[in-house]
Amino acid sequence: MIKNYNQIENLFRELSACIDININLFIIGGLVMLKQELKESTKDIDIIVDSESEFFILEKAFKRLGFKSIIPGIEYENMNLSQVFERDDFRIDLFNKKVCDKFSLSKDMIKRAGLILDFDKLKVFHCSNEDVLLFKTMTEREGDLDDCMKLVIPGIDWSIILKELKDQISLSGRNIWITWVGERLDLLEDKGLVIPIMKDVNKLRKDYYDKLDN
Repeated sequence: MIKNYNQIENLFRELSACIDININLFIIGGLVMLKQELKESTKDIDIIVDSESEFFILEKAFKRLGFKSIIPGIEYENMNLSQVFERDDFRIDLFNKKVCDKFSLSKDMIKRAGLILDFDKLKVFHCSNEDVLLFKTMTEREGDLDDCMKLVIPGIDWSIILKELKDQISLSGRNIWITWVGERLDLLEDKGLVIPIMKDVNKLRKDYYDKLDN
């Protein structure tokens, strides 16, 4: 369990020293919330890179740093993890461009991401709270729904989430994805979260089911 962001800075400093080309990596999970003090600790470091070459370079670097590859548990089965590494308190969920075989690192997500750490060969970006929330609607990991509730505290632009949701459906070509996200948003509403885009989400779901019936 990671409770101090300094631990992360030291890890990425180590990682930068193990690579010989410039790499941008994007953080899209609880680590973003830890930095903002929206949660006290996080177990996973969710990393997405934008190319296969960067993925393989980081894979080798983590192994050089003593990380061991592990098999994810059942709670991760919908995430289609590219690689999982563990060392001491660190657990790295490393994705090559896509998460859950649907959610891609889009150009808009990259534009919204903020540079947090800048080392010799490594730049670390945090994805926006909107993109982190959308990512967390796709998982069945313990605590992700509670994290979604906390992400709205600083303020969420729901129009960004809706646009990204539509873009992701278009990019993936898998409209069934809306049913999964919709179900998770339903659970968040049950927890008391006010979601102003639910009318639009429900219409997208209805359109999907109407097409199935035709």
